[in-house]
Amino acid sequence: MQEQILRALEQSTADYTEIRLEEREATSIVYRGKELDTASAVIDAGGIVRALVRGGGWGIVTFNSRDDLLAKVQQAVECARVAQAIKPIELAPVPTVRDEVTIPLIRDFRGVSLAEKKALAESYNKILLGYSDKIINTNCVYNDTFSHVIYANSEGTFIEEERPMVTAYLVAIAREEDNVQTASESRSGRRGFEYVQGLEALAETAAKRAVALLGARSVAGGRYPVVLNRRLAGVFIHEAFGHLSEADFVYENPRAQEMMVLGRRFGRDILNVFDDGSIPGLRGSHRYDDEGTPTGRSDLIRNGILVGRLHSRETAAKMGEKPTGNAYATGYRYPPIVRMTNTAIEGGTTSFADMIKDIELGVYACDMYGGQTALENFSFSSAYAYMIRHGEIAEMVKDVILAGNLFTTLMNIDAVGDDFEWSESGGMCGKGQGGLPVTFGAPHIRIQDVPIGGK
Repeated sequence: MQEQILRALEQSTADYTEIRLEEREATSIVYRGKELDTASAVIDAGGIVRALVRGGGWGIVTFNSRDDLLAKVQQAVECARVAQAIKPIELAPVPTVRDEVTIPLIRDFRGVSLAEKKALAESYNKILLGYSDKIINTNCVYNDTFSHVIYANSEGTFIEEERPMVTAYLVAIAREEDNVQTASESRSGRRGFEYVQGLEALAETAAKRAVALLGARSVAGGRYPVVLNRRLAGVFIHEAFGHLSEADFVYENPRAQEMMVLGRRFGRDILNVFDDGSIPGLRGSHRYDDEGTPTGRSDLIRNGILVGRLHSRETAAKMGEKPTGNAYATGYRYPPIVRMTNTAIEGGTTSFADMIKDIELGVYACDMYGGQTALENFSFSSAYAYMIRHGEIAEMVKDVILAGNLFTTLMNIDAVGDDFEWSESGGMCGKGQGGLPVTFGAPHIRIQDVPIGGK
């Protein structure tokens, strides 16, 4: 296969050509309530060719059969010659790479029988259902995927990379008359089968919370000091700020260019935000992105100041900056676009106890159900929350919706916790091409004067 790829690239008449091939095998077990809803095994394979002709644009061909790669390259070149680009497309330089990336797994899930995977999911589902007679339904999911990706380009880069992923997703739905509440927990990473074993306590946590939410009152709407738990703080920085740091969005949006000026103060000196796709084991991690650019840490906010953004080779050339290894595709059917990997608020120095001790009346908001962002404005629903009264965590509340202006909110972060962690939950980012695995990281953070929607 390597010879075929190199021969096709050598004979390309485009100014730049790249080939990305992918083989993926996956299994899925899904329980809904007492019933086994899905037990599947899938094998998928295909590829994409991108060709760039100066004076033209990108030509793209996707395919399933790997036969006659040269014909597919020629077809992509023909498409590139008739494409119209408003401005010439340039690619920022990156090192030429020859590498083979393997991911050692303690217990490779490809060697685990479908029956054992089913038994694991079934055991967690029984815990969810058996916790209380108020649990009326569940959604218990086991997934694994193993992708083998080959990337090569006409500059001499040739990379083979393994991309494993295993996920357990546990959802409990509780009801009391017309009051229905949902709680979930998950674990996911680029690891082996052992990573999702032994999660009985996690299943019980989801069921316990769903039942507890039945007795929670809706929060009273108003403005509060709010402490975000680590998972919600990580999701917040990804959704409300991270997408504004993706250079394709900035370059194409005049309003974003006005907002995202490097050197602008976004927060206090305690606020530091970064993206790093090179951390082993996390969902968003790869040694190289889908343009063959090495991944690494990209500082976005340093001591409250905007210092960087995320790039593909094309956006880096357009904006006169360096590629950051953030060009990704959700699969071989798509070209890479600028995406986050593992995005985080760096840990600070404040303990959780110190963070809440001076709050007379506030909200401790945890995890997230969903949200919306529109440039600098955002709205998020926390999965569950507690009131903070006289410096102590008090009763559970629900229906907590946090809304506001991103820049005002970032400036109002006045405490950053000393308890940073990467979330082990299964985060997905839906930009453009659908779900791409990502990871969120953060410590607890405290934000003053947050508008909270509620009763």
